[in-house]
Amino acid sequence: MSAMSKLNDHSLEYLSHNPDQTRGIGLRLGGLLQQGDVICLEGELGAGKTTLVQGLAKGWGSLDPVTSPTFLIVNSYRRPDNGLLYHMDAYRLESALEAAELDLDEMLSQGCLVVEWPERIKEILPKSSMWICLEYIGEEDRQMVIKSLGERYNEMLGKLRKDLYGGR
Repeated sequence: MSAMSKLNDHSLEYLSHNPDQTRGIGLRLGGLLQQGDVICLEGELGAGKTTLVQGLAKGWGSLDPVTSPTFLIVNSYRRPDNGLLYHMDAYRLESALEAAELDLDEMLSQGCLVVEWPERIKEILPKSSMWICLEYIGEEDRQMVIKSLGERYNEMLGKLRKDLYGGR
């Protein structure tokens, strides 16, 4: 069983007790994604970021396997309708300028973007986005704080909350 608390209208706290629950949150959130959406994932190594992206990609409709893009910087996953989900790992980027060379605007014009280690390139990310901070609590337990920044993401968070808890 997972636990949830409403911090305010723009945030939600969720306790996942295993990787399947973490993927499940991603699955629900992935089903809400639209072209141009940006999801930022903060958390130390092993906090569950890639596990969450596995669920996001599946919920979004990708049939591609999800792997960490640590060495490639950006992986892309395709849906049967040719929609794209970009999965960026900013950990190895030297600067936001280096990230800017990856042409985020082009990615967002073609699909959605999920960024791991977004704090390293925050200055080039859209101000309107969703931020999810994952924290290692125990062997399989992960604390997630989901924050919406902007009207689009407030709507997504409301739908996620309603999907999870019937509108509580």
